[in-house]
Amino acid sequence: MTSTINAPDVMRVPATREVIDYVVAHGSPPDEILLGLIESTREAFGQQAGMQIAPEQGALLALLTKLVGAKNAVEVGTFTGYSALCIARALPPDGRLLCCDISQEWTDMGVAAWQRAGVADRIDLVIAPALETLRGLRRSEWIDISFVDADKVGYAAYYEELIVRTRPGGLIVFDNVLFAGKVLTGSTEPNPAALRRFNSELVADERVDVVMLPLADGVTIARKR
Repeated sequence: MTSTINAPDVMRVPATREVIDYVVAHGSPPDEILLGLIESTREAFGQQAGMQIAPEQGALLALLTKLVGAKNAVEVGTFTGYSALCIARALPPDGRLLCCDISQEWTDMGVAAWQRAGVADRIDLVIAPALETLRGLRRSEWIDISFVDADKVGYAAYYEELIVRTRPGGLIVFDNVLFAGKVLTGSTEPNPAALRRFNSELVADERVDVVMLPLADGVTIARKR
């Protein structure tokens, strides 16, 4: 359980549209392939395109991948491949990214983008329930970084499979941890309720150091001790 903390009254900037645009413009920007993937996803999947991560999240994932010197990465929930492309590009030529998803339709768009970017040979895509895939991986500390952006009710189970396979100093990154602010409202809907429990359990887990960022829909970075 976590207690309520009165955060210090420090300078904070509201995340207005103008601020977000400025942040994206002054970080490593998405290139033509990433911009094309954003547009193709929007055209093909309409409102579902909202499942795609924000450009600033992609830049963060790439930077984190480089900072930990990752060679082995795992992604749970690939959608149309934007986050996977950001991670794969940040890996060395002999690095490997395992992508877990259940939709061939979504990931086919990602595969095409990975091929255009020249990183498809670094990515292993498995179309199957992610928990099944993770449980089939060798149980040793070999993963450098993971990104979880799948069904929110499954976050706790995905975490338990990933943490035992993550090396000390490795990272597990979770998306949508604020779930449009619903984790704060006491919502009993399955996704925010599951995330509320998961967020509290994760910050209390002595195996990791944790920071939650109000970036996009909320991003948590857990570092294995």
